[in-house]
Amino acid sequence: MTTEALSERELDDYRSGADRFLAELDEEYYLHYAGHKPDFELRAIYERHADLTDLETVKRVGSAVDGRENLELFRFGCEGYLGELTRGHAERIAELEATLEVAHNGETIGYRMLKPTIANEPDRAVRARLESMRNELTESQLNPIHVDAVETTQRAVPELGAPNYHLLYRDRLALELDGLVAQCRAFLDQTDRLYEDSMDRTLREQVGVGLAEAERYDLARFFRGSSWDAAFPADRMLPALRGTLANLGIDLDAQANVHLDVEARPTKTPRAFCAPIEVPGKVMLVIQPMGGPDDWRALFHEAGHTEHFAFTSPDLKMEEKRLGDNAVTEGWAMLLEHLVGDQSWLTRMLSFPKPQEFAAEAAVNLLFFVRRYSAKLLYEVEFHAAADPTTMRSRYVELLGDAVKIEPSPTDYLADIDSGYYCTSYLRSWAFEAQLSTFLREEYGSDWFTRREAGSLLKELWELGQQPTADELLKDVTGAPIELDAVADKIRTALPSFA
Repeated sequence: MTTEALSERELDDYRSGADRFLAELDEEYYLHYAGHKPDFELRAIYERHADLTDLETVKRVGSAVDGRENLELFRFGCEGYLGELTRGHAERIAELEATLEVAHNGETIGYRMLKPTIANEPDRAVRARLESMRNELTESQLNPIHVDAVETTQRAVPELGAPNYHLLYRDRLALELDGLVAQCRAFLDQTDRLYEDSMDRTLREQVGVGLAEAERYDLARFFRGSSWDAAFPADRMLPALRGTLANLGIDLDAQANVHLDVEARPTKTPRAFCAPIEVPGKVMLVIQPMGGPDDWRALFHEAGHTEHFAFTSPDLKMEEKRLGDNAVTEGWAMLLEHLVGDQSWLTRMLSFPKPQEFAAEAAVNLLFFVRRYSAKLLYEVEFHAAADPTTMRSRYVELLGDAVKIEPSPTDYLADIDSGYYCTSYLRSWAFEAQLSTFLREEYGSDWFTRREAGSLLKELWELGQQPTADELLKDVTGAPIELDAVADKIRTALPSFA
């Protein structure tokens, strides 16, 4: 029997409800992860908006899909329905992450602070011990909840009209996966030698071990980039961001809809994040400045999200402001983040001592992450099609280990999966950034980030919110489709001695 589609009036009511639901979720996320409240309380929010995630309502939204029309609303409904079923799991995981602790050197370290502690620890033996503690807590405390959440999702997906999670996204939600999977395989093949050579040398320089000897805990230390700390002090992070935006014609402190949360709190997540509570009316940029290049990259990344949402036109439909193709907002985030590794920006904004060396290291970092996420997509495609997810532990180690040549912890085979194939947004955003930044350099010069004309173009594009896909946006500006090959070209340009 065909489910009756929602009427236009009902769809408008559904949009309004979804807008409030997402605003409340983002506010709760902000309050908890910024350290303002200890509990991550989703139940009341889901209960207030239970009609949005009701199965029959979601099916009726699905019946209203016509091509791309209402497709984003249906995706929202599907994810809301599955999210409601696993809401308790998310709350419990957040609670454990905020309260679990380990004993170390006569003190206690919270679970969320283990990764930054490992990254800041120069002693390999200590890093290994901390990593072992993290893995044990993940396996014993968190993974049973992750497994139950996955199994709950698997049982529920057929109600949405697909036999498994993979086919739900590929077929019913029209997520283009096959072509991107092929691009990922090609990227891994084409950059294998480049990665092995460049990563080996850079690891030796920064951590003191080669690629063959490196362990997962060495990667945390490597990406911390501590040898560059003097060039990236905590007290210059926000001034550098303010200065960069000012050169583009944006006064960060005059943006009434942008709120900076920079206070240090014990339970505040150490990673910068953006919470678009109202789009574009109230966008939170949260940072706990610690210094170091990784911290700077995180701030500039989240600032890209912040400016995108802050300039989004209020006249767009809800789904064009809050939903849509997340490769768009991730692309804007990558555009600002990658300035931190840009030779011209380093020289112009920071009077950087060795811009070419740091830019080369940044290119190696990028190569690592694109290879890792390429393997992550291959893994997630298999994972979401598997009848029994607990059998995928060894496959996770195999695929990701082959890509980055360092075995991941098998305990992360569940936690290392973002819902909704979000890894595709990151992969496409890296290509979007590589192609768009090339266009900006050709159009405005290597110092495009100092040009008001470039800033005007960015603001015009940000106004479009999430209305176009990343492919449509890039093609409109540059005439080219999104291609991972562009990322490989960008990396080879920065690593001429290895290319």
